[in-house]
Amino acid sequence: MKKPTISDLAQAAGVSKTTVSHAFSGRRHVDPETRERIEKIAQEIGYRPNRAAQHLRTGRTGMIALASSMPFSVAAGPSRLGFLMEIAATAAVASLTRNMALCLIPPFQSGAQLDAITPDGVILVEPFQDDPLVQHFTSLGVPVVSVGRVPGREDIPHVDLNSGATARMVLEHLRASGATRIGLVTGEQRRTSYIETEAAYRAFCDETGIEPACLQLNESGGEDLAAEAVASLLARRGDIDALYVPVDAFASGAVTAAASKGLKIPQNIRLATRYDGLRAKLSRPPLTAVELHLEAIAELAVELLMAAIDGEVAGPVSAPQPELVLRESTAS
Repeated sequence: MKKPTISDLAQAAGVSKTTVSHAFSGRRHVDPETRERIEKIAQEIGYRPNRAAQHLRTGRTGMIALASSMPFSVAAGPSRLGFLMEIAATAAVASLTRNMALCLIPPFQSGAQLDAITPDGVILVEPFQDDPLVQHFTSLGVPVVSVGRVPGREDIPHVDLNSGATARMVLEHLRASGATRIGLVTGEQRRTSYIETEAAYRAFCDETGIEPACLQLNESGGEDLAAEAVASLLARRGDIDALYVPVDAFASGAVTAAASKGLKIPQNIRLATRYDGLRAKLSRPPLTAVELHLEAIAELAVELLMAAIDGEVAGPVSAPQPELVLRESTAS
C-alpha cells in the first residue's frame, strides 16, 4: 500500500490541502472541530506530515531557541532547576504543541560560538541593556521576543514581568510585618527587572522616609559574592532590619551573611526574594517569595514568538499579576 498523501487526507476530511497543512503546522487558525477531525482521520489512514519537505518548502528549521545571558549561578540554581529551567520546561511543551522543537542555549558567555544555531526564532530571558545575544540574533534577521523588556529596545516584543509592582508588593509587606529600615540587593547588569525594582525602591524610600541602602552585585559572583557583600553592608548599616533580594542566589548569600553576623531570621532581620524556586523553599528558614506564574509567562512568550515568525505585529503582553508567597523569613 502506498503511503497516504496530503491530498488523500484532504479528500477524506472534505477540506483543502491548505487547511490540512495549517492544521498540522499550527501557524494559522483552524476551527478546533475541523482540526480534531483531520487529526483523527490522519491517524486512521496512517498519514504523517513530511517535516523535511515542510522545512524545505518554507525555509524554516522547525526549531525555536530559548537563551539567557544570565550565568548558571543565577539562572539555574540547585540541581540546575532554577528560573531559566522552569521557563524552558513549559516553553518546550508549548513549542511541541505547535509542531516546533525547542533548543535550549546554555547561559551565554562572551566569545561563545552561536553560528551553528539557526532557529526560526528566539526567546531571550531577561536580557540586559546592549545584551550581545540581542545583537547576534537581530543582526541575522531572526525574530526575537523577550521575557522582560529589553532596555532601550521598544521594538522587540516582550512579556512584561511587572517588576516594579512586584517590588512594591514585597516592600509594603516587609514594612507591614514591622520592618522600618529596609535594604535592597540587585544585580549590576542593567536588566529591566533590576531597573524597575530600584525605581520602585527609591520611590518607596522617599514616601516612607527610609534611608536607602542598596547593593548592586555582579551576577557571576553568585551566592559567595552576595554573602560577602551583604555581610559588609550589615556591618556598615547595623540598623537594617529587612532586605529585599530579588535574585534568589543573592538571597541565599544574604542568609549566610546574616548568620555570620549572629543575626536571626526573622527575629533580627527579615528577608524576601522574588523567584519562588528551590532556593527559597529549601532555605533555612524558608524565604518569603513571589509566585511569578512562569508557566503562563512561557506560554505567552511562545505565542508572541510564533506571531513574530509569521510576520505579524506582536505587541508587548503583560504577565499575570504576581502573588506573594509568605514564609517564615518575614514572619511578624
